[in-house]
Amino acid sequence: MIIHRNAMKVELKERMRDGEGTTTLVHLVDGSTMKNARLLSEVTLPPGASIGEHRHDSETEYYIILEGTGLVKDNGVDTPIKAGDVVVTGDGASHSIKNTGTEPLKLIAVIITY
Repeated sequence: MIIHRNAMKVELKERMRDGEGTTTLVHLVDGSTMKNARLLSEVTLPPGASIGEHRHDSETEYYIILEGTGLVKDNGVDTPIKAGDVVVTGDGASHSIKNTGTEPLKLIAVIITY
């Protein structure tokens, strides 16, 4: 199966998870069609935008940082991130992410379910 970019659903979320600004999600695969996963999306945060802190119970979320710089709160600890980094959050842990740079922060988000 091939999914062409123009067939992918684009979603704009204001203040995602009580964060700041507008987050753009390009759903690379429809989550309802995935087995043992519920999200596979390209996420873009403009400068200053964020996804608010949230927990992951019975699942693990991976952020694969493609472009830009930011700050991740990983279980209450602020950690700078940049292109090439991977953030792993699961087993009841919590995280948030903010674009602290001057360019868009782009990442792939994958949520694997247990």
